[in-house]
Amino acid sequence: MSFDLKTTVQPDAELSPQQKKLNRLIEKIEQQKIDLATWEKAQADIQQHARKTLVPVYNELHTVLFQQLEQLWQHLHGGDFSKAEILQLDEKIQHLAAYLKESKALSAQQANTIEEIDIFYQQHTAHTKAKKTKKKPFVETDFVSESAESDEDETAFDSFDNWGNTKHEQQREYAKLKKQQEKREQAQKMAEQSLKTVYLKIASSIHPDREQDESKKLEKTEMLQHANAAYEKQDLFYLLKLQIQIEQNRGASQKGLSAEQVKFYKLALDAQSQKLDDEINEIIDSLVWSENAKIAVKKSKGKLQINDLYKQIDADTSALKQQVKWEKERLKYMSRVKGLEMLLENGAL
Repeated sequence: MSFDLKTTVQPDAELSPQQKKLNRLIEKIEQQKIDLATWEKAQADIQQHARKTLVPVYNELHTVLFQQLEQLWQHLHGGDFSKAEILQLDEKIQHLAAYLKESKALSAQQANTIEEIDIFYQQHTAHTKAKKTKKKPFVETDFVSESAESDEDETAFDSFDNWGNTKHEQQREYAKLKKQQEKREQAQKMAEQSLKTVYLKIASSIHPDREQDESKKLEKTEMLQHANAAYEKQDLFYLLKLQIQIEQNRGASQKGLSAEQVKFYKLALDAQSQKLDDEINEIIDSLVWSENAKIAVKKSKGKLQINDLYKQIDADTSALKQQVKWEKERLKYMSRVKGLEMLLENGAL
């Protein structure tokens, strides 16, 4: 069964501003439903495309980076380097270990090696901080100069001012999020109440057992079946469509909906629209892997197309292939001490 959901059979020119808004919301939800169905259909294909193109290159990159990690770790413990060179090596090894720690492309043995190296550097960092704290000289406060006190006061004031601005922004953001959450909860509560209310009203008005005419009885039986299916799926939008259509068929809406009805429908449909948006965004989030793709989603402002994701996956794959090529070249230098020293001298580690 298909039909148009409108608030009245009157021309748009005769509608109230509230009814026009409601009609625009109805059109928006119709489009959201189409978009959701399109994304649901495309989700598996996009994931499959990524598994065939992007994921293998990611796995290759992680394998090469792990080989770099092993080479550098061996050289660090077996070579003769200056303090500055050791510092560079430590930073690079620590970075690689942190990056590869969450990798799913490596074996269990490789993952254990990464974890051991990462723990070593965490303990090393904690030990270094403890030593610096212990060696920090004690300064008598009575001998601090007036200029130093003034500088400290000014710095403290600036810090407090910055803290105050940051705190204010955080409070504003928290208030905004809280307001949005309250609005969503109210809309959701309204939608849950509306779902049962609308369903019961429909079931009462079109129950086939109350119809004597056989042809109309069959029609009402079919409508009730649709209503039951929509209620089971928690599809408030379809139930509202059905209710308005029933009212229009009776001629009850020839003069348009009342202000109370418009308010009721808008609250209920707002919740339905938000739910559809959340479902679409959830699908898109599951398909976004790289930072570039996340940036593309933000820039799209809700207008991201399916082809955009395919293009982004292909672009990310191409960029990763180039990175793998560079990392393999770097690995060749790392395999020899002289090559590693050359990388260190040129800051190309």
